[in-house]
Amino acid sequence: MANGFIDKARILVRAGAGGGGAVAFHREKYVAAGGPDGGDGGRGGDICLRVDEHMSTLMDFRYKRKYVAPNGLPGQGNRKSGKDGDDLTIRVPRGTVVRDAETGEIICDMAGQDTFVLCRGGRGGWGNQHFATPTRQVPHFAKAGLPGQERDVILELKLLADVGLVGFPNVGKSTLLSVVTRAQPKIANYHFTTLSPNLGVVALEEGTSFVLADIPGIIEGAAEGAGLGHDFLRHIDRCRLLIHLVDVSGSEGRDPVEDFEAINAELAQYSPELAQRPMIVAGNKVDIVAHDREALEALKAHVEKLGLPFFELSAAAHQGTRELMYAAAERLQELPPITVYEPTYVEKPKEVDMSEPPTIEVIDGTWVVDGPWLRQLMANVNFGDYESRNWFDRQLRQSGLFARLEEMGIQDGDTICLYNLEFEYQR
Repeated sequence: MANGFIDKARILVRAGAGGGGAVAFHREKYVAAGGPDGGDGGRGGDICLRVDEHMSTLMDFRYKRKYVAPNGLPGQGNRKSGKDGDDLTIRVPRGTVVRDAETGEIICDMAGQDTFVLCRGGRGGWGNQHFATPTRQVPHFAKAGLPGQERDVILELKLLADVGLVGFPNVGKSTLLSVVTRAQPKIANYHFTTLSPNLGVVALEEGTSFVLADIPGIIEGAAEGAGLGHDFLRHIDRCRLLIHLVDVSGSEGRDPVEDFEAINAELAQYSPELAQRPMIVAGNKVDIVAHDREALEALKAHVEKLGLPFFELSAAAHQGTRELMYAAAERLQELPPITVYEPTYVEKPKEVDMSEPPTIEVIDGTWVVDGPWLRQLMANVNFGDYESRNWFDRQLRQSGLFARLEEMGIQDGDTICLYNLEFEYQR
């Protein structure tokens, strides 16, 4: 958008790969057969999200779309492990919802937490010190590190406001916000003065306060993408209460009742749940209708028939604004807290291209298997979970790996080494 307010962005994030393990042997004067002492590779850096209270938009993600954490360093001799890759922290505004780009499912909501690990770095590969056994005292192999997790995600900013001001453009929402808070939105007598949401804190007596959001004017067709309304309707998703501001002055030849119903229809089309949100209706610019209250009285009767509270005010003249804010604060006392979206994303193992056969070597009596797809496969497996281990076993069998090992002469009880995993082969 021309004003630089960005509330949605798509980025690719990739955690660092683990460093490779080292093949090394202890060499020291007067010490015979020092044995293997290759150190492990370092862990790859994580990708973390952290809330930055000074950020109010996703502007930082407009031009930078790819974030990659550093890899872990390889291990060294003398059992020295490689240095872990530094974590990469991405700062986002509070209220950012993170979704999986493919499914749209929610991964996390940065509303109630300060830090979230979005992608975990790959484990470092084992050095040859781990592969020494009584029958294999001089292992000449180590393992490469595993790749880090990679995600394609959508960041979506949903403001954390208690009360949202809704209505057609130029009905006085920005003026009301400037009167009841210390916010200083741009105000002028033309449509779409507000090109981005504005927030302000309404402070009343005895420590009572709430956050009020001025949402850019909604027009008919907004829920289908017309005007600016569609871009910003998401910012009232979290609001516990809506104040529907209607221009009752007739200065633009509009019918207040028709305007009221048109905005409600847009809210319902965008989100039926949002249309059911508690609402207070306020007829603004009453100072202009002192001698002709017909349109104002028609709106009041229509609104009260629907069971909604109605207030008369003139934001520009500071008339009735305080009473409206007290009513909003009182209503908020009865409402549940601001919505925090629960994660709906379930981690699923990604499809791996197994068309390229892995390399198989027999080293010191151990069947050492290596290959890019195998590293990727193992990065997706939680070996502490029974179902995940079973899935891993099925993938290996479907790949034809075990059939190849049998053709090459593997026997029951022989040791298979897959990176940081060793197990005995059983038919």
